[in-house]
Amino acid sequence: MASTRRSSKQGDNRADGPRRPRVVVPTDVSVLSAATGARLDLIGAGGHDVQVTGVTLRGQDVQPGDLFAALPGANTHGARFAADALAAGAAAILTDPAGRAELARVLPPDARCAVLIHPDPRRVLGAVSARIFAHPSQRLKLIGITGTSGKTTTAYMVEAALLAAGRSVGLIGTVETRINGIAIPSSLTTPEAPTLQAVLAAMVEDGVDTVVMEVSSHALALGRVDGAHFAIGAFTNLSQDHLDFHDTMQAYFDAKARLFAAGSPTHASRAVICVDDEWGRRMAEVARGAATGSRPYPVTVSAGPADRPDAPGRRAQWTAGRPRVTVSGKQLVPVTGPRGVEYELTVPLPGRYNVANALTALAIVTAAGVATQVAIDGIAGTRVPGRLERVDRGQDFLALVDYAHKPGAVEAVLATLRAQLDTAADGVGGADTADTGRVAVVLGAGGDRDTGKRALMGAAAARGAELVVITDDNPRSEEPAAIRTAVVAGARAISGGERPARAEDIREIGDRREAIAAAVTWARPGDIVVVAGKGHETGQEIAGVKHPFDDRVELASALDALNAPDALNAGAEPEVDR
Repeated sequence: MASTRRSSKQGDNRADGPRRPRVVVPTDVSVLSAATGARLDLIGAGGHDVQVTGVTLRGQDVQPGDLFAALPGANTHGARFAADALAAGAAAILTDPAGRAELARVLPPDARCAVLIHPDPRRVLGAVSARIFAHPSQRLKLIGITGTSGKTTTAYMVEAALLAAGRSVGLIGTVETRINGIAIPSSLTTPEAPTLQAVLAAMVEDGVDTVVMEVSSHALALGRVDGAHFAIGAFTNLSQDHLDFHDTMQAYFDAKARLFAAGSPTHASRAVICVDDEWGRRMAEVARGAATGSRPYPVTVSAGPADRPDAPGRRAQWTAGRPRVTVSGKQLVPVTGPRGVEYELTVPLPGRYNVANALTALAIVTAAGVATQVAIDGIAGTRVPGRLERVDRGQDFLALVDYAHKPGAVEAVLATLRAQLDTAADGVGGADTADTGRVAVVLGAGGDRDTGKRALMGAAAARGAELVVITDDNPRSEEPAAIRTAVVAGARAISGGERPARAEDIREIGDRREAIAAAVTWARPGDIVVVAGKGHETGQEIAGVKHPFDDRVELASALDALNAPDALNAGAEPEVDR
Protein backbone atom coordinates (compact mmCIF):
# COMPACT_ATOMS: atom_id res chain seq x y z
CA MET A 1 0.00 0.00 0.00
CA ALA A 2 1.35 3.40 -0.91
CA SER A 3 1.62 6.10 1.74
CA THR A 4 1.32 9.83 1.40
CA ARG A 5 4.10 10.71 -0.98
CA ARG A 6 6.67 13.37 -0.26
CA SER A 7 8.81 13.87 -3.34
CA SER A 8 12.42 14.80 -2.67
CA LYS A 9 12.86 15.56 -6.34
CA GLN A 10 10.07 18.13 -6.38
CA GLY A 11 11.96 20.62 -4.27
CA ASP A 12 14.89 20.32 -6.65
CA ASN A 13 12.87 21.21 -9.73
CA ARG A 14 11.13 24.26 -8.29
CA ALA A 15 13.96 26.43 -9.59
CA ASP A 16 12.73 25.78 -13.12
CA GLY A 17 9.03 25.49 -12.34
CA PRO A 18 6.55 23.15 -10.70
CA ARG A 19 5.96 19.70 -12.08
CA ARG A 20 4.31 17.82 -9.23
CA PRO A 21 3.15 18.62 -5.72
CA ARG A 22 5.43 17.63 -2.89
CA VAL A 23 2.69 15.79 -1.01
CA VAL A 24 -0.04 13.60 -2.49
CA VAL A 25 -2.70 11.75 -0.49
CA PRO A 26 -2.99 8.18 -1.89
CA THR A 27 -6.08 7.18 -3.85
CA ASP A 28 -7.40 3.60 -3.95
CA VAL A 29 -7.68 2.20 -7.47
CA SER A 30 -11.12 0.91 -6.44
CA VAL A 31 -12.21 4.54 -5.98
CA LEU A 32 -10.97 5.39 -9.46
CA SER A 33 -12.75 2.34 -10.86
CA ALA A 34 -16.04 3.33 -9.25
CA ALA A 35 -15.72 6.96 -10.32
CA THR A 36 -15.01 6.21 -14.00
CA GLY A 37 -16.76 2.92 -14.64
CA ALA A 38 -13.43 1.33 -15.56
CA ARG A 39 -13.19 -2.39 -14.89
CA LEU A 40 -10.58 -3.29 -12.27
CA ASP A 41 -8.32 -6.21 -13.12
CA LEU A 42 -5.38 -7.54 -11.12
CA ILE A 43 -2.18 -8.94 -12.57
CA GLY A 44 -0.25 -11.22 -10.24
CA ALA A 45 -0.82 -11.67 -6.54
CA GLY A 46 -2.24 -8.75 -4.64
CA GLY A 47 -5.43 -7.24 -3.38
CA HIS A 48 -7.81 -4.48 -4.40
CA ASP A 49 -6.23 -2.05 -1.96
CA VAL A 50 -3.61 -0.78 -4.42
CA GLN A 51 -3.11 2.97 -4.05
CA VAL A 52 -1.68 5.55 -6.43
CA THR A 53 0.00 8.87 -5.72
CA GLY A 54 0.52 10.22 -9.23
CA VAL A 55 -0.31 9.72 -12.89
CA THR A 56 1.61 10.05 -16.15
CA LEU A 57 1.29 9.29 -19.86
CA ARG A 58 5.02 8.84 -20.37
CA GLY A 59 6.76 5.70 -19.24
CA GLN A 60 10.04 7.58 -18.81
CA ASP A 61 8.35 9.97 -16.34
CA VAL A 62 6.96 7.28 -14.02
CA GLN A 63 7.61 7.73 -10.31
CA PRO A 64 6.94 5.09 -7.62
CA GLY A 65 3.24 4.86 -6.89
CA ASP A 66 2.11 6.26 -10.25
CA LEU A 67 -0.81 5.26 -12.40
CA PHE A 68 0.59 4.74 -15.90
CA ALA A 69 -1.92 5.80 -18.58
CA ALA A 70 -1.24 3.40 -21.47
CA LEU A 71 -3.30 4.94 -24.27
CA PRO A 72 -3.59 4.00 -27.94
CA GLY A 73 -1.46 6.27 -30.16
CA ALA A 74 -1.18 7.06 -33.84
CA ASN A 75 1.75 4.70 -34.35
CA THR A 76 1.91 2.44 -31.31
CA HIS A 77 0.00 1.56 -28.16
CA GLY A 78 1.23 2.92 -24.85
CA ALA A 79 0.80 -0.52 -23.30
CA ARG A 80 3.99 -1.59 -25.07
CA PHE A 81 5.92 0.47 -22.52
CA ALA A 82 4.16 -0.98 -19.50
CA ALA A 83 7.06 -3.19 -18.43
CA ASP A 84 9.35 -0.18 -18.18
CA ALA A 85 6.67 1.71 -16.27
CA LEU A 86 6.31 -1.09 -13.71
CA ALA A 87 10.09 -1.34 -13.38
CA ALA A 88 10.14 2.38 -12.52
CA GLY A 89 7.57 1.82 -9.76
CA ALA A 90 4.13 2.21 -11.37
CA ALA A 91 1.46 0.77 -9.08
CA ALA A 92 -1.37 0.59 -11.62
CA ILE A 93 -2.16 0.96 -15.31
CA LEU A 94 -5.08 2.66 -17.07
CA THR A 95 -5.72 1.30 -20.57
CA ASP A 96 -8.34 0.01 -23.03
CA PRO A 97 -9.19 -3.61 -23.94
CA ALA A 98 -6.55 -3.64 -26.70
CA GLY A 99 -3.99 -2.38 -24.19
CA ARG A 100 -4.98 -5.10 -21.70
CA ALA A 101 -4.33 -7.72 -24.37
CA GLU A 102 -0.95 -6.11 -25.08
CA LEU A 103 -0.05 -6.30 -21.38
CA ALA A 104 -0.37 -10.08 -21.50
CA ARG A 105 2.36 -10.09 -24.15
CA VAL A 106 4.82 -7.52 -22.78
CA LEU A 107 4.76 -7.93 -19.00
CA PRO A 108 7.09 -10.42 -17.31
CA PRO A 109 5.55 -13.49 -15.64
CA ASP A 110 6.14 -12.13 -12.13
CA ALA A 111 4.53 -8.73 -12.81
CA ARG A 112 2.13 -7.39 -10.19
CA CYS A 113 -0.16 -4.43 -10.69
CA ALA A 114 -3.75 -3.25 -10.84
CA VAL A 115 -5.23 -2.50 -14.27
CA LEU A 116 -8.13 -0.13 -14.92
CA ILE A 117 -9.77 -1.02 -18.25
CA HIS A 118 -11.99 1.52 -19.97
CA PRO A 119 -13.25 1.52 -23.59
CA ASP A 120 -12.07 5.15 -23.99
CA PRO A 121 -9.38 5.81 -21.37
CA ARG A 122 -8.47 9.23 -22.75
CA ARG A 123 -12.04 10.39 -22.08
CA VAL A 124 -11.70 9.63 -18.36
CA LEU A 125 -8.01 10.55 -17.94
CA GLY A 126 -8.77 14.15 -16.98
CA ALA A 127 -11.19 13.14 -14.26
CA VAL A 128 -8.80 10.45 -13.01
CA SER A 129 -5.89 12.91 -12.89
CA ALA A 130 -7.98 15.51 -11.07
CA ARG A 131 -9.08 12.91 -8.51
CA ILE A 132 -5.53 11.69 -7.86
CA PHE A 133 -4.32 15.25 -7.21
CA ALA A 134 -7.38 16.15 -5.09
CA HIS A 135 -9.17 18.38 -7.62
CA PRO A 136 -6.75 21.32 -7.44
CA SER A 137 -8.75 23.60 -9.78
CA GLN A 138 -11.57 23.68 -7.22
CA ARG A 139 -9.13 25.30 -4.79
CA LEU A 140 -8.11 27.95 -7.32
CA LYS A 141 -9.75 30.64 -9.40
CA LEU A 142 -8.91 29.11 -12.79
CA ILE A 143 -9.16 31.38 -15.85
CA GLY A 144 -9.11 29.76 -19.31
CA ILE A 145 -8.51 31.76 -22.50
CA THR A 146 -9.23 30.25 -25.92
CA GLY A 147 -9.30 31.56 -29.49
CA THR A 148 -7.11 31.43 -32.58
CA SER A 149 -4.99 34.52 -31.91
CA GLY A 150 -4.33 36.66 -28.88
CA LYS A 151 -4.38 33.93 -26.21
CA THR A 152 -0.79 34.49 -25.11
CA THR A 153 -0.94 38.29 -25.12
CA THR A 154 -4.25 38.30 -23.26
CA ALA A 155 -2.98 35.78 -20.71
CA TYR A 156 0.13 37.87 -19.98
CA MET A 157 -2.03 40.99 -19.57
CA VAL A 158 -4.35 39.14 -17.18
CA GLU A 159 -1.36 37.89 -15.20
CA ALA A 160 0.11 41.41 -14.97
CA ALA A 161 -3.21 42.86 -13.76
CA LEU A 162 -3.68 40.11 -11.17
CA LEU A 163 -0.15 40.63 -9.84
CA ALA A 164 -0.83 44.35 -9.59
CA ALA A 165 -3.84 43.47 -7.44
CA GLY A 166 -1.68 41.46 -5.06
CA ARG A 167 -2.83 38.03 -6.17
CA SER A 168 -0.50 35.01 -6.14
CA VAL A 169 -0.67 34.03 -9.80
CA GLY A 170 0.17 31.01 -11.90
CA LEU A 171 0.40 31.15 -15.69
CA ILE A 172 0.22 28.17 -18.07
CA GLY A 173 0.70 28.81 -21.76
CA THR A 174 2.55 28.59 -25.04
CA VAL A 175 5.70 30.37 -23.91
CA GLU A 176 6.11 29.10 -20.37
CA THR A 177 4.53 27.96 -17.14
CA ARG A 178 5.33 30.08 -14.11
CA ILE A 179 4.46 31.13 -10.60
CA ASN A 180 5.10 34.79 -9.92
CA GLY A 181 8.05 34.86 -12.30
CA ILE A 182 9.47 31.34 -11.76
CA ALA A 183 9.21 29.76 -15.20
CA ILE A 184 9.77 26.62 -17.25
CA PRO A 185 9.37 26.29 -21.05
CA SER A 186 6.10 24.89 -22.42
CA SER A 187 5.96 22.34 -25.23
CA LEU A 188 2.18 22.43 -25.60
CA THR A 189 -0.15 25.40 -25.30
CA THR A 190 -2.20 23.31 -22.88
CA PRO A 191 -0.46 20.35 -21.16
CA GLU A 192 -1.87 16.82 -21.14
CA ALA A 193 -4.30 16.16 -18.30
CA PRO A 194 -1.86 14.43 -15.89
CA THR A 195 0.70 17.22 -16.26
CA LEU A 196 -1.93 19.94 -15.99
CA GLN A 197 -3.49 18.56 -12.82
CA ALA A 198 -0.07 17.97 -11.24
CA VAL A 199 1.05 21.52 -12.02
CA LEU A 200 -2.21 22.95 -10.65
CA ALA A 201 -1.75 20.90 -7.46
CA ALA A 202 1.84 22.15 -7.16
CA MET A 203 0.59 25.71 -7.56
CA VAL A 204 -1.99 25.22 -4.81
CA GLU A 205 0.77 23.87 -2.59
CA ASP A 206 2.88 26.96 -3.31
CA GLY A 207 0.09 29.31 -2.25
CA VAL A 208 -1.23 30.33 -5.67
CA ASP A 209 -4.81 31.58 -5.58
CA THR A 210 -5.45 32.40 -9.27
CA VAL A 211 -4.25 30.67 -12.45
CA VAL A 212 -4.57 32.00 -15.99
CA MET A 213 -4.03 29.47 -18.77
CA GLU A 214 -4.28 29.29 -22.53
CA VAL A 215 -6.73 26.61 -23.65
CA SER A 216 -6.15 25.28 -27.15
CA SER A 217 -8.78 23.65 -29.36
CA HIS A 218 -6.71 20.43 -29.26
CA ALA A 219 -6.85 20.46 -25.46
CA LEU A 220 -10.63 20.83 -25.48
CA ALA A 221 -11.17 18.20 -28.19
CA LEU A 222 -8.75 15.67 -26.67
CA GLY A 223 -9.89 16.05 -23.09
CA ARG A 224 -6.68 17.59 -21.71
CA VAL A 225 -8.69 20.02 -19.58
CA ASP A 226 -11.36 17.51 -18.52
CA GLY A 227 -11.49 17.50 -14.75
CA ALA A 228 -10.61 21.20 -14.56
CA HIS A 229 -13.11 23.64 -13.08
CA PHE A 230 -12.94 27.01 -14.84
CA ALA A 231 -14.15 29.99 -12.86
CA ILE A 232 -13.87 32.19 -15.98
CA GLY A 233 -13.59 31.25 -19.66
CA ALA A 234 -12.68 33.82 -22.32
CA PHE A 235 -12.82 33.82 -26.13
CA THR A 236 -10.67 36.12 -28.29
CA ASN A 237 -11.45 35.36 -31.95
CA LEU A 238 -11.48 32.62 -34.59
CA SER A 239 -9.69 32.41 -37.95
CA GLN A 240 -8.30 29.61 -40.09
CA ASP A 241 -5.84 27.36 -38.30
CA HIS A 242 -5.53 23.70 -37.30
CA LEU A 243 -7.82 22.48 -40.09
CA ASP A 244 -5.48 19.52 -40.46
CA PHE A 245 -6.90 18.43 -37.10
CA HIS A 246 -10.47 19.78 -37.10
CA ASP A 247 -11.23 19.46 -40.86
CA THR A 248 -13.73 22.36 -40.90
CA MET A 249 -14.11 25.78 -39.32
CA GLN A 250 -17.36 24.60 -37.73
CA ALA A 251 -15.58 21.69 -36.03
CA TYR A 252 -12.85 24.11 -34.92
CA PHE A 253 -15.51 26.41 -33.45
CA ASP A 254 -17.30 23.51 -31.76
CA ALA A 255 -14.08 22.50 -30.03
CA LYS A 256 -13.61 26.03 -28.66
CA ALA A 257 -17.27 26.11 -27.62
CA ARG A 258 -16.68 23.30 -25.11
CA LEU A 259 -15.41 25.99 -22.74
CA PHE A 260 -18.82 27.73 -22.82
CA ALA A 261 -21.58 25.33 -23.89
CA ALA A 262 -24.30 24.00 -21.62
CA GLY A 263 -23.75 20.32 -20.87
CA SER A 264 -20.02 20.48 -21.57
CA PRO A 265 -17.91 19.03 -18.74
CA THR A 266 -15.44 21.91 -19.21
CA HIS A 267 -17.87 24.85 -19.33
CA ALA A 268 -16.75 27.89 -17.36
CA SER A 269 -18.84 29.33 -14.56
CA ARG A 270 -18.55 32.77 -16.17
CA ALA A 271 -17.77 33.78 -19.76
CA VAL A 272 -16.01 36.77 -21.33
CA ILE A 273 -16.43 36.94 -25.12
CA CYS A 274 -14.92 39.31 -27.68
CA VAL A 275 -17.64 39.88 -30.29
CA ASP A 276 -15.59 41.68 -32.95
CA ASP A 277 -15.96 38.81 -35.43
CA GLU A 278 -18.93 36.67 -36.42
CA TRP A 279 -17.50 33.65 -34.60
CA GLY A 280 -17.33 35.69 -31.42
CA ARG A 281 -20.96 36.73 -31.75
CA ARG A 282 -21.90 33.08 -32.26
CA MET A 283 -19.85 32.10 -29.21
CA ALA A 284 -21.69 34.72 -27.15
CA GLU A 285 -24.95 33.03 -28.15
CA VAL A 286 -23.53 29.67 -27.03
CA ALA A 287 -22.59 31.17 -23.67
CA ARG A 288 -26.00 32.83 -23.31
CA GLY A 289 -27.61 29.46 -23.89
CA ALA A 290 -25.66 28.06 -20.95
CA ALA A 291 -26.65 30.87 -18.55
CA THR A 292 -28.59 29.82 -15.45
CA GLY A 293 -29.36 31.27 -12.09
CA SER A 294 -25.87 30.41 -10.87
CA ARG A 295 -24.15 31.07 -14.18
CA PRO A 296 -24.58 34.67 -15.38
CA TYR A 297 -24.86 35.89 -18.95
CA PRO A 298 -21.53 36.39 -20.71
CA VAL A 299 -19.58 39.62 -20.46
CA THR A 300 -19.09 40.92 -24.02
CA VAL A 301 -16.19 42.98 -25.32
CA SER A 302 -15.67 44.93 -28.54
CA ALA A 303 -12.74 46.99 -29.78
CA GLY A 304 -14.36 47.29 -33.20
CA PRO A 305 -15.84 50.43 -34.73
CA ALA A 306 -18.76 51.76 -32.75
CA ASP A 307 -19.75 54.55 -35.16
CA ARG A 308 -22.57 52.53 -36.74
CA PRO A 309 -25.83 51.84 -34.93
CA ASP A 310 -25.52 48.13 -35.76
CA ALA A 311 -21.83 47.82 -34.88
CA PRO A 312 -20.87 45.07 -32.40
CA GLY A 313 -19.41 47.67 -30.10
CA ARG A 314 -22.85 49.22 -29.60
CA ARG A 315 -24.05 45.96 -28.08
CA ALA A 316 -20.96 45.00 -26.06
CA GLN A 317 -20.61 45.76 -22.35
CA TRP A 318 -16.96 46.80 -22.68
CA THR A 319 -16.10 49.03 -25.66
CA ALA A 320 -13.04 50.91 -26.88
CA GLY A 321 -12.78 54.23 -28.67
CA ARG A 322 -10.15 55.57 -31.04
CA PRO A 323 -6.62 55.22 -29.63
CA ARG A 324 -3.89 57.84 -29.50
CA VAL A 325 -0.51 56.34 -30.43
CA THR A 326 2.59 57.49 -28.56
CA VAL A 327 6.08 57.77 -30.01
CA SER A 328 7.00 54.49 -28.28
CA GLY A 329 4.13 52.66 -29.99
CA LYS A 330 1.90 52.44 -26.92
CA GLN A 331 -1.78 53.15 -27.41
CA LEU A 332 -3.86 55.35 -25.12
CA VAL A 333 -7.40 54.09 -25.52
CA PRO A 334 -10.64 55.47 -24.08
CA VAL A 335 -12.77 52.56 -22.88
CA THR A 336 -16.26 52.34 -21.46
CA GLY A 337 -17.30 49.75 -18.92
CA PRO A 338 -20.62 47.96 -18.30
CA ARG A 339 -22.03 50.81 -16.18
CA GLY A 340 -21.07 53.49 -18.66
CA VAL A 341 -17.99 54.59 -16.67
CA GLU A 342 -15.14 55.80 -18.86
CA TYR A 343 -11.46 55.00 -18.36
CA GLU A 344 -8.19 55.42 -20.23
CA LEU A 345 -6.43 52.15 -20.97
CA THR A 346 -2.74 52.09 -21.90
CA VAL A 347 -2.10 49.23 -24.33
CA PRO A 348 1.67 48.53 -24.39
CA LEU A 349 1.62 46.97 -27.88
CA PRO A 350 0.53 48.44 -31.24
CA GLY A 351 -2.49 47.34 -33.28
CA ARG A 352 -6.26 47.32 -32.95
CA TYR A 353 -6.16 43.58 -32.23
CA ASN A 354 -4.01 44.31 -29.17
CA VAL A 355 -6.64 46.81 -28.05
CA ALA A 356 -9.10 43.90 -28.25
CA ASN A 357 -6.69 41.68 -26.28
CA ALA A 358 -6.21 44.33 -23.60
CA LEU A 359 -9.93 45.06 -23.33
CA THR A 360 -10.65 41.33 -23.03
CA ALA A 361 -8.01 41.06 -20.30
CA LEU A 362 -9.58 44.00 -18.48
CA ALA A 363 -13.01 42.38 -18.62
CA ILE A 364 -11.59 39.08 -17.35
CA VAL A 365 -9.76 40.62 -14.43
CA THR A 366 -12.66 42.78 -13.31
CA ALA A 367 -14.89 39.69 -13.51
CA ALA A 368 -12.34 38.06 -11.18
CA GLY A 369 -12.95 40.81 -8.63
CA VAL A 370 -10.06 43.21 -9.30
CA ALA A 371 -10.74 46.94 -9.19
CA THR A 372 -10.84 48.43 -12.69
CA GLN A 373 -8.12 51.06 -12.21
CA VAL A 374 -5.80 48.53 -10.58
CA ALA A 375 -6.28 46.22 -13.57
CA ILE A 376 -5.62 49.07 -16.01
CA ASP A 377 -2.38 49.95 -14.23
CA GLY A 378 -1.23 46.34 -14.37
CA ILE A 379 -2.02 45.87 -18.06
CA ALA A 380 -0.02 48.98 -18.95
CA GLY A 381 3.22 47.32 -17.85
CA THR A 382 2.79 44.00 -19.66
CA ARG A 383 5.64 42.54 -21.72
CA VAL A 384 4.93 39.56 -23.98
CA PRO A 385 7.84 37.49 -25.37
CA GLY A 386 7.85 37.17 -29.15
CA ARG A 387 4.77 39.33 -29.73
CA LEU A 388 5.83 42.42 -31.74
CA GLU A 389 9.01 42.24 -29.69
CA ARG A 390 11.42 45.02 -30.62
CA VAL A 391 15.08 44.30 -31.34
CA ASP A 392 17.11 47.49 -31.07
CA ARG A 393 20.80 47.61 -32.01
CA GLY A 394 20.86 51.33 -32.69
CA GLN A 395 19.57 51.02 -36.25
CA ASP A 396 17.47 53.78 -37.87
CA PHE A 397 14.50 51.53 -38.66
CA LEU A 398 12.16 49.41 -36.56
CA ALA A 399 12.99 45.68 -36.27
CA LEU A 400 10.45 43.31 -34.74
CA VAL A 401 9.88 39.62 -34.06
CA ASP A 402 6.33 38.29 -33.96
CA TYR A 403 4.65 34.91 -33.55
CA ALA A 404 2.16 35.48 -36.42
CA HIS A 405 1.91 32.09 -38.14
CA LYS A 406 -1.66 32.14 -39.45
CA PRO A 407 -3.12 34.10 -42.37
CA GLY A 408 -5.30 36.28 -40.16
CA ALA A 409 -2.44 37.03 -37.78
CA VAL A 410 -0.04 37.93 -40.62
CA GLU A 411 -2.67 40.25 -42.11
CA ALA A 412 -3.35 41.90 -38.75
CA VAL A 413 0.33 42.44 -37.90
CA LEU A 414 1.13 43.99 -41.28
CA ALA A 415 -1.96 46.19 -41.20
CA THR A 416 -0.92 47.38 -37.76
CA LEU A 417 2.59 48.23 -38.89
CA ARG A 418 1.27 49.96 -42.02
CA ALA A 419 -1.04 52.09 -39.89
CA GLN A 420 1.91 53.02 -37.69
CA LEU A 421 3.88 54.18 -40.74
CA ASP A 422 0.91 56.16 -42.07
CA THR A 423 0.46 57.84 -38.70
CA ALA A 424 4.12 58.85 -38.70
CA ALA A 425 3.84 60.13 -42.28
CA ASP A 426 0.89 62.33 -41.33
CA GLY A 427 3.29 64.37 -39.29
CA VAL A 428 5.64 64.97 -42.23
CA GLY A 429 3.30 65.86 -45.04
CA GLY A 430 0.88 62.99 -45.48
CA ALA A 431 0.78 59.24 -45.84
CA ASP A 432 1.10 59.29 -49.61
CA THR A 433 4.47 61.02 -49.74
CA ALA A 434 7.72 59.35 -50.71
CA ASP A 435 8.83 59.82 -47.10
CA THR A 436 6.49 57.09 -45.90
CA GLY A 437 8.35 54.10 -44.53
CA ARG A 438 8.12 50.65 -46.08
CA VAL A 439 7.46 47.22 -44.56
CA ALA A 440 9.48 44.03 -45.02
CA VAL A 441 8.25 40.67 -43.74
CA VAL A 442 10.21 37.43 -43.43
CA LEU A 443 8.01 34.37 -43.03
CA GLY A 444 7.42 30.73 -43.86
CA ALA A 445 4.94 28.03 -42.89
CA GLY A 446 5.34 25.07 -40.57
CA GLY A 447 5.53 21.51 -41.85
CA ASP A 448 3.17 18.70 -40.80
CA ARG A 449 0.45 21.27 -40.15
CA ASP A 450 -2.59 22.77 -41.92
CA THR A 451 -1.44 22.90 -45.56
CA GLY A 452 -4.40 25.04 -46.62
CA LYS A 453 -3.11 28.12 -44.83
CA ARG A 454 0.27 28.27 -46.64
CA ALA A 455 -0.85 30.06 -49.79
CA LEU A 456 -3.12 32.29 -47.67
CA MET A 457 -0.14 33.34 -45.55
CA GLY A 458 1.83 34.22 -48.68
CA ALA A 459 -1.10 36.22 -50.02
CA ALA A 460 -1.51 38.14 -46.74
CA ALA A 461 2.21 38.96 -46.75
CA ALA A 462 2.13 40.18 -50.38
CA ARG A 463 -0.83 42.47 -49.72
CA GLY A 464 0.73 44.00 -46.63
CA ALA A 465 4.46 44.42 -47.30
CA GLU A 466 6.70 45.99 -49.95
CA LEU A 467 9.28 43.26 -49.43
CA VAL A 468 8.25 39.65 -48.84
CA VAL A 469 10.99 37.11 -48.12
CA ILE A 470 9.71 33.54 -48.05
CA THR A 471 11.89 31.23 -45.97
CA ASP A 472 11.76 28.08 -43.87
CA ASP A 473 9.87 28.06 -40.58
CA ASN A 474 9.80 24.62 -38.91
CA PRO A 475 9.67 22.18 -41.83
CA ARG A 476 9.57 19.25 -39.40
CA SER A 477 9.36 16.06 -41.49
CA GLU A 478 8.34 17.75 -44.77
CA GLU A 479 10.54 18.84 -47.64
CA PRO A 480 11.26 22.55 -46.96
CA ALA A 481 11.26 23.55 -50.64
CA ALA A 482 7.75 22.15 -51.13
CA ILE A 483 6.41 24.24 -48.25
CA ARG A 484 8.08 27.38 -49.57
CA THR A 485 6.64 26.72 -53.04
CA ALA A 486 3.10 26.81 -51.65
CA VAL A 487 3.71 30.04 -49.74
CA VAL A 488 5.44 31.67 -52.73
CA ALA A 489 2.56 30.67 -55.03
CA GLY A 490 0.09 32.39 -52.73
CA ALA A 491 2.22 35.55 -52.61
CA ARG A 492 2.77 35.73 -56.37
CA ALA A 493 -0.93 35.20 -57.06
CA ILE A 494 -1.59 38.70 -55.68
CA SER A 495 -1.77 41.24 -58.49
CA GLY A 496 0.29 44.41 -58.55
CA GLY A 497 -2.83 46.46 -57.94
CA GLU A 498 -3.42 44.65 -54.62
CA ARG A 499 0.13 45.21 -53.41
CA PRO A 500 1.65 48.36 -51.87
CA ALA A 501 2.68 51.02 -54.42
CA ARG A 502 6.42 50.41 -53.97
CA ALA A 503 6.22 46.62 -53.76
CA GLU A 504 9.17 44.56 -54.96
CA ASP A 505 9.40 41.04 -56.36
CA ILE A 506 8.74 38.19 -53.98
CA ARG A 507 12.00 36.66 -52.76
CA GLU A 508 12.59 33.04 -51.76
CA ILE A 509 15.57 32.32 -49.48
CA GLY A 510 15.43 28.94 -47.78
CA ASP A 511 18.06 29.61 -45.11
CA ARG A 512 16.23 31.55 -42.42
CA ARG A 513 19.37 33.32 -41.18
CA GLU A 514 20.15 34.55 -44.70
CA ALA A 515 16.53 35.60 -45.21
CA ILE A 516 16.62 37.75 -42.08
CA ALA A 517 19.92 39.31 -43.16
CA ALA A 518 18.46 40.10 -46.61
CA ALA A 519 15.52 41.99 -45.10
CA VAL A 520 17.80 43.93 -42.76
CA THR A 521 20.12 44.89 -45.63
CA TRP A 522 17.13 46.10 -47.67
CA ALA A 523 15.76 48.40 -44.97
CA ARG A 524 16.18 52.19 -45.11
CA PRO A 525 15.65 54.78 -42.37
CA GLY A 526 12.02 54.83 -41.27
CA ASP A 527 11.21 51.33 -42.56
CA ILE A 528 9.91 48.38 -40.55
CA VAL A 529 11.27 44.83 -40.70
CA VAL A 530 9.22 42.09 -39.04
CA VAL A 531 10.35 38.47 -38.76
CA ALA A 532 7.16 36.46 -38.40
CA GLY A 533 6.17 32.95 -37.47
CA LYS A 534 8.34 31.74 -34.63
CA GLY A 535 8.22 34.52 -32.05
CA HIS A 536 9.51 33.28 -28.70
CA GLU A 537 10.67 29.90 -30.05
CA THR A 538 14.33 29.04 -29.58
CA GLY A 539 14.65 26.14 -32.03
CA GLN A 540 14.01 25.23 -35.67
CA GLU A 541 12.89 21.69 -36.45
CA ILE A 542 14.26 20.29 -39.72
CA ALA A 543 13.91 16.61 -40.71
CA GLY A 544 12.76 15.79 -37.21
CA VAL A 545 15.81 17.39 -35.54
CA LYS A 546 15.47 20.61 -33.53
CA HIS A 547 18.36 23.01 -34.05
CA PRO A 548 19.01 26.07 -31.84
CA PHE A 549 17.48 29.11 -33.55
CA ASP A 550 16.02 32.25 -32.00
CA ASP A 551 14.65 34.88 -34.39
CA ARG A 552 15.40 37.61 -31.83
CA VAL A 553 19.06 36.63 -31.59
CA GLU A 554 19.43 36.19 -35.36
CA LEU A 555 17.80 39.54 -36.05
CA ALA A 556 20.10 41.21 -33.54
CA SER A 557 23.12 39.57 -35.17
CA ALA A 558 22.03 40.76 -38.61
CA LEU A 559 21.65 44.28 -37.28
CA ASP A 560 25.08 44.11 -35.70
CA ALA A 561 26.57 42.99 -39.00
CA LEU A 562 24.84 45.88 -40.77
CA ASN A 563 26.26 48.35 -38.26
CA ALA A 564 29.64 46.64 -37.88
CA PRO A 565 31.77 49.46 -39.34
CA ASP A 566 30.30 51.91 -36.87
CA ALA A 567 29.65 49.58 -33.98
CA LEU A 568 31.13 50.64 -30.66
CA ASN A 569 30.31 47.41 -28.90
CA ALA A 570 31.23 44.80 -31.46
CA GLY A 571 30.98 41.33 -30.03
CA ALA A 572 28.54 42.32 -27.29
CA GLU A 573 25.62 40.05 -26.55
CA PRO A 574 22.57 40.95 -28.63
CA GLU A 575 19.97 42.90 -26.67
CA VAL A 576 16.25 42.68 -27.22
CA ASP A 577 13.56 44.87 -25.77
CA ARG A 578 11.43 42.46 -23.78
